[in-house]
Amino acid sequence: MSADDSSLVRCPRCGEDGAPGARFCENCGTPLGAPAPDAGAPSEVTLELAPTVVDPDPATGEASHQRPCAACGGTIAPDGYCADCGTPGVSERDHFEERPARWVAGVCDRGVRHARNEDAMALAAGDTFAALVVCDGVSSAPDSDVASLAASRAARDVLVAYGPQGSSTVQGATSRRVAGWTDAMVAASRAAGQAVRGAAEQLAATKGKDVADDPPSCTFAAAVVDGDLLVAGWLGDSRVYWLPDDGQAEQLSVDDSWAQEMIAAGVPRAQAESSPQAHAITRWLGPDAPDTDARCAATVPSGPGWLLVCSDGLWNYCSDPHAMSELVRRYATTDDPLATASALVRWANAQGGRDNITAALARVSAAVTGQR
Repeated sequence: MSADDSSLVRCPRCGEDGAPGARFCENCGTPLGAPAPDAGAPSEVTLELAPTVVDPDPATGEASHQRPCAACGGTIAPDGYCADCGTPGVSERDHFEERPARWVAGVCDRGVRHARNEDAMALAAGDTFAALVVCDGVSSAPDSDVASLAASRAARDVLVAYGPQGSSTVQGATSRRVAGWTDAMVAASRAAGQAVRGAAEQLAATKGKDVADDPPSCTFAAAVVDGDLLVAGWLGDSRVYWLPDDGQAEQLSVDDSWAQEMIAAGVPRAQAESSPQAHAITRWLGPDAPDTDARCAATVPSGPGWLLVCSDGLWNYCSDPHAMSELVRRYATTDDPLATASALVRWANAQGGRDNITAALARVSAAVTGQR
């Protein structure tokens, strides 16, 4: 997916180079091809930059447009703006948290420079089982915030339905559990893909527009903790890391991206990931996706550590597994995953917050795995 620099499109608002053919800036959401803003004029947020208002309650998924305006106390209309004074509403979609169990939590945040949050996550957990799903909407496609939310929840539900299999000392049990969870992870990614297609069809019906040529789409990264077993699945460049307290940190997922292809060809990681084409993904979820079967990997941890599922809004600033492990260790002052995820999001925003940020964590302890 390489292209010479002459084919790149520069954002008129933030100056970032966009991929060839991109309609929106990956960093700030500005429609590409729009005239550059007057340097002497005050910056204004146009209707094209307004967030698509989904406003889900993270616990129920129900949407409500009857929210008070922070500026005047009026009602936020379905278009996301106050019906009385026109101020953009603050959407629950911009920042939300989930904590299904004491040892599992996540934070999903709009970041600093994007006009809306196109990341989404969906988590579930019990005593020794957890499912963490993170989807990152593709900013160059419209309504990808809807796609990511639908995909993450559909995938989570499939993984929960499959349910924990539990640890076992029976010979061959681990390999059978890995095979079973791999099948479940692929089924979850397929369900996520179907949810994105359903969202696209609903958008076409409700908005009265054809989305066939530019459908909503998103990445997919998921991980399951099942006692003493970790299983990851992915499409695109959202990631799964295993960060043990002792031992070598691992990136369990392998990006489906131009940058990863360059790394595989021998280009240094830092150089490949700083290229303008770095985030051009080669696999995704959407109506135009060539396939929706997640690639999978599994590991059996030998000790406690952190399982991290995150979007590129976090790993952009800390890609290497060892560096990510050091970052998490720096902020994990306790075993509280919500406090740690919140600190990671704040850290990414402090680095510039150039993208939406999601960090979902499971604190995998001896109590979870049954190790002694």
